[in-house]
Amino acid sequence: MQALYAFTIGGDEATHVLETVVDEKLGDDATTKEFAKKLFLVTMDLSDEADALVSRHTQNWDLERMAWIDRLLLRMAISEMLHFEDIPPKVSINEAIEVAKRYSTAKSGKFINGILDAVLLDLHKEGRLKKSGRGLVGMDALLGGRS
Repeated sequence: MQALYAFTIGGDEATHVLETVVDEKLGDDATTKEFAKKLFLVTMDLSDEADALVSRHTQNWDLERMAWIDRLLLRMAISEMLHFEDIPPKVSINEAIEVAKRYSTAKSGKFINGILDAVLLDLHKEGRLKKSGRGLVGMDALLGGRS
């Protein structure tokens, strides 16, 4: 999230942000650095699509008025749902909620939860979720029995 925030707000080049935020902060942890870089790049690539998915569920609310951290967390969670097969959607949602509670507004956790739950249902209905791997359960459990 820090790298996306620095890129979005600071206007730096993506490579510079990756070097100064991801590489420096994560040091020698190659696995975590690789994941962080992939998430950063995928999220950047999907930002318009993620914003469109979010807009479906924010009637009478302009995305430009949304807190930047909330918007970036929504983009990241949607990117994980669509392009990280081994991460269960509920894990992506819960992580976004926890980060929002810590770094955004008092109401951000509930807001993000509501939007991401609705987006998850849309993605499931559209057949766009491709999840695999150990520890993943059926969509009924992921969706709380709403499939």
